[in-house]
Amino acid sequence: MAEITLAVKSVLPTVREAAFSRRHGWALPMLLSVGVLLAMLASLCIGSYPMPFLQAARIVAHLAWPFPLPANPPWSVKEQTVVQVVRLPRVLLATIAGLGLGVSGTALQGLLRNPLVDPNIVGVSSGAAFGGIMAMLWDFSPVGIIGAAFCGGMLAMMLTFGLAKLSHAGSDSMILILSGVFVGAFFLSLIEFVKFVSPDSKLPTMIYWLLGTFVGADAKKIAMIAIPTLIATSILMCLRWRINLLSLGDLDAKTLGVNVRGLRWLVIALVSLIVASQVAVSGVVAWVGLVVPHIARMFVGPDHRRLLPTGALLGALFVLILDDIARALVHAEVPVGVFTALVGTPVVCFLLWKSQGKGWGRE
Repeated sequence: MAEITLAVKSVLPTVREAAFSRRHGWALPMLLSVGVLLAMLASLCIGSYPMPFLQAARIVAHLAWPFPLPANPPWSVKEQTVVQVVRLPRVLLATIAGLGLGVSGTALQGLLRNPLVDPNIVGVSSGAAFGGIMAMLWDFSPVGIIGAAFCGGMLAMMLTFGLAKLSHAGSDSMILILSGVFVGAFFLSLIEFVKFVSPDSKLPTMIYWLLGTFVGADAKKIAMIAIPTLIATSILMCLRWRINLLSLGDLDAKTLGVNVRGLRWLVIALVSLIVASQVAVSGVVAWVGLVVPHIARMFVGPDHRRLLPTGALLGALFVLILDDIARALVHAEVPVGVFTALVGTPVVCFLLWKSQGKGWGRE
């Protein structure tokens, strides 16, 4: 009797957490949506030319709904130029990039059933960076850069899965991670070789791009990242329930009627497309896809129906805030990829310490 009572008491917290998640799981994504919009408006006020929040909001409202301007608008031409030409494209670019990285990391961790996975660790980012830097070396068009980055990311994932399969442990997520580390190191060495043979006129641009930066954002770059990211993210959102089934294991998913192989490669292709578009536009922005899913699971649990939207919104907020810090902290333009690594490393270490003895899945 004492053992039964102890077992019931151990199960009750999990039941309460699940009930809380069902009742309040959508409250956080809704609050995060409002938070992202407010953070975007606040980001327009940050920089060497400070601007009041309400002034930036009025300018954005006019740009979104271009009614005829009054004879004497309450903002100057300089203020409108700063918001419209300089800051708004960069804010949109950072937000979309963070959204894509957050949702891709969350989807990969659910797909491979391992919270240590992200696009950078399994080699996708390195493969996409290699494809992008080769396209830059050969002066490809912007669409060609995305295509080359996508091919590089897909090639890296195929090599990762192929190497894991050769070890006769293709379903072991730790073997997949180790294979991704090896493949990523291989592509990083290829990137170094390309940098070594590149002409001096292109080398500084390549190095700065590889560090991850949103400098030079414009409408063309926004379209390059927004179209593939939003399409792929929408498809992943429609696959949320199936990713839940995949996270149960291949055998259980097959029993429930899921085409495991087809669904796995579809998710990998979508994640590769998202990462390729982000890398092609702003270089490698690491650690976002690893840190954000852990934070999202702490709030909404492991159910991907709520976890994927929460991860996407947290990723957008995370990257946007770090880009604001990169712009405001120092006068020089520090690549945002440097800040994501500086912040991401201690955050992951803290989460690892916090989850010790509890299991990563129950953060």
